[in-house]
Amino acid sequence: MKLDILIMAAHPDDAEMSCGGTIASAIEKGRKVGIVDFTRGELGTRGTPQIRALEAAAASKILKISARENLGFRDGFFRNDEEHQMKLIAAIRRYQPEIVLANAIEDRHPDHGKGAALAVDACFLSGLRMIQTFDSDGTPQVAWRPKVLYHYIQDVYIKPDLVVDISKHWDLKEASIRAYTSQFFDANSTEPESYLTSPVFLEFLKARSQEMGHKIGVSFGEGYTKTKMIGINDFFDLI
Repeated sequence: MKLDILIMAAHPDDAEMSCGGTIASAIEKGRKVGIVDFTRGELGTRGTPQIRALEAAAASKILKISARENLGFRDGFFRNDEEHQMKLIAAIRRYQPEIVLANAIEDRHPDHGKGAALAVDACFLSGLRMIQTFDSDGTPQVAWRPKVLYHYIQDVYIKPDLVVDISKHWDLKEASIRAYTSQFFDANSTEPESYLTSPVFLEFLKARSQEMGHKIGVSFGEGYTKTKMIGINDFFDLI
């Protein structure tokens, strides 16, 4: 399936928390959006890989994602090496996205920075025709390099290079986050507490989105950093 935007996420729920509003906005405009999760989130304090998979499916349904798959990398231990790059290259060529959104370049969780570096290298290498990859039926894939890669901002504040207005889509973003019921505050849960399960964590996510929105004069926003200079044809392309 040819996608307009491919989200790369180290863990299930990274995409929803960090760029769920951007996803909803793009889909409303008729864009095809997909998500590739690197790991099953098996090291999470709460839930299981099976539960997280069901939650990811529920969140995808809320956002109307066109495609989603999990590469099955080891949570906490995947690397930016040839083995992992080749699997991600195959996914890039399978979906042929114009735009890739990837993990924050640095963050509280080490998987996020590793995921960002892996995305950068795989997107470049995917454009080299001498690297051979194959579809599941053995069909050779063609080389494909996305036109642009942006990194979403996660737990640690990073000054954004651009902000997307998601004011119309905050409620849908929040609903997709809350689909991960095992990961966030639940007064009835008997599982151990974690950073994410604090009752104020979702308030932090909302405040972060309001902060980003404030930078461009709107109610809610999602910030991104760029990997290369942004070019435009006309000043009126910008808000």
